[in-house]
Amino acid sequence: MNLLALAARNLLRNRRRSAATLFAMTVGAVAILLFGGYSRNINLGLQTDFVQQGGHLQIQHRDYFLFGTGNPAAYGIRDYRRIIAAIKRDPVLASMVRVVTPTLSLGGIAGNYAAGVSRTVIGNGVEVDDQNRMRTWNDYDFPVRHRPLRLTGTTDDAAVIGTGVARVLQLCAPLAVKHCPLPQPVAAQGEAVPGDIAVLAQAEGSPTSAAQGVMPRIELLAANAHGAPNVARLQVAAAEAMGVKEIDDLFVQLHLGAAQRLIYGAAPPQATAIVVQLAHSAQLPAAQARLQHLLERTFPQQALTVLDFATLNPSYGQIVGMFSAIFGFIALLIGVIVLFTVGNTMSMAVVERTTEIGTLRAIGLRRAGIRRLFIAEGSLLGLAGSVLGSAAALLLAYLINHSGLTWTPPGNTEPIPLLVRVWGEHAMLLGTALGLTLVAMGSAWWPARRAARLQIVDALGHV
Repeated sequence: MNLLALAARNLLRNRRRSAATLFAMTVGAVAILLFGGYSRNINLGLQTDFVQQGGHLQIQHRDYFLFGTGNPAAYGIRDYRRIIAAIKRDPVLASMVRVVTPTLSLGGIAGNYAAGVSRTVIGNGVEVDDQNRMRTWNDYDFPVRHRPLRLTGTTDDAAVIGTGVARVLQLCAPLAVKHCPLPQPVAAQGEAVPGDIAVLAQAEGSPTSAAQGVMPRIELLAANAHGAPNVARLQVAAAEAMGVKEIDDLFVQLHLGAAQRLIYGAAPPQATAIVVQLAHSAQLPAAQARLQHLLERTFPQQALTVLDFATLNPSYGQIVGMFSAIFGFIALLIGVIVLFTVGNTMSMAVVERTTEIGTLRAIGLRRAGIRRLFIAEGSLLGLAGSVLGSAAALLLAYLINHSGLTWTPPGNTEPIPLLVRVWGEHAMLLGTALGLTLVAMGSAWWPARRAARLQIVDALGHV
């Protein structure tokens, strides 16, 4: 206690220099904590997006993730309703599972044959009520409003397409899609279209039909489970921007029943995935292990596996890893600045107090005592800078979180509140404070060692 009190008094002897060192450490701590809080918010925001759309876990055919997109019908899950019922009955999973719902992915060609255009698409058949419930998952309390699927309340033959699909199929006007340019007209080189067909096409695609409440139609061509082509005629309820052009140009969402009729016809319907959303992300490892055990025990005849959202979305790990690397680089940079700042302060103190060090040594203070004194001064600087930096970071994070600032992350179409998560991140706060204090102690060690090795006669004679 006497050592710390003496160290504090020594720091106050040169208030200006101690304050400058303290200010540098405080700014460093604030920079680390604010970026760490922002990075944490990005991580949780991405996780929330992926979990709302695809759940925490998905049960798929063992080879569907690698090979299924080329032929989804070949990797369907039979008796998927029995599997869902077994999951809901399981005493361990029942308390963890929030939503269990089947989905069916398919590849095909969407065409607006009235306009003579078509393009390849990826269709996704979903159960609308389950998907709407999944979208309300908000384990990290983001201040956002959840919008239901555009398929909500539509008939079984309705579909939602991406704005890129709408643009290529020339459905922007009927669907009232903004900022959607039309292609430049190309002079026809073949024979003229028969008059009655031209009138029908014009009526089908005209904005007037949309204004009258008539939804435009597309034809979705896909290969059924036997390899033969099958066509579904769908009403387009809306065009939705997906945020990523590659997805926007391929996206078609339809009701699960319509997708199953297109692929399996009158045969027993199947699903390409069973989506499982948990109440909390922390339950993921236990739920994944339990699901795998349940599938192997109850449905051994099917080659099924359980994949988590990070495996299904490799971009999640890449983005989180990128922010972690940037955070590590910033922390390292701040650490080096603190190292040299505190080291310089302690070196100057040793030079100024050389005679005093000689006096202390002359009255019996050992070398270890001199070392402890200077290291204690460095530790106090580190601790005070960490506490002040943490307090300043909490205040600034509060101001940012309540400033109403928004930003649009990659892949999103709507801006979201800009948040910095510092409050409640105990591991980050404690780690930053401990790290800065240890760096300050380490940077004081070398000047302390030099002070302790001074000869008494030389120190007393120092001018």
